[in-house]
Amino acid sequence: MSWAVSDEALAELGAAIKAACGPAVGEVVVAHGELNVQVEASRIADVLKTLRDDPGLKFQQLIDLCGVDYPERAKRFDVVYHLLSLTKNRRVRLKVQTDETSAVPTITGVYPVADWFEREAFDMYGIFFDDHPDLRRLLTDYGFQGYPLRKDFPMTGYVEVRYDDTQKRVVYEPVKITEFRAFDFLSPWEGAQYALPGDEKAGEAK
Repeated sequence: MSWAVSDEALAELGAAIKAACGPAVGEVVVAHGELNVQVEASRIADVLKTLRDDPGLKFQQLIDLCGVDYPERAKRFDVVYHLLSLTKNRRVRLKVQTDETSAVPTITGVYPVADWFEREAFDMYGIFFDDHPDLRRLLTDYGFQGYPLRKDFPMTGYVEVRYDDTQKRVVYEPVKITEFRAFDFLSPWEGAQYALPGDEKAGEAK
């Protein structure tokens, strides 16, 4: 069964969500065949409870929760929630905005499956969730520094981990990069101005 829905039907669903949730819901946009709803961060748990329990909506399942980083914004993070109504065959995406220090209310009391989703968002982005039952790193090591999916996180990280056979323990060390290649960044149309390995005889007279 296809879950594709017309833009008109999505707009009606957005209006129904806005009517049910009141001022906690901000902008409602239909784009690329999907319904996107902006929600006030402090009210997200209330809004999701309404979407789950309202007989006209019945979004029983949280499909995903993730973070998105926009470092140029004052509130640099979006927390994105994807919901599915199994009985009405509908989907919706909700978003809230937050910064590096302001916590978003946990939704584990509404959708228990959000537990590890929120832990992952904390681990990868440093997004905090108020009243989460166990907010600690999920994918990285306990001593890991920084948040790997932030756009200002260095590609190499800060430290590397290895097992030291002499000390018989795991040790943390600053990242060391050994570069064996040399890049000249010349245009491939012009070619190198020097003989490449194997081409030493190319310029010799025949």
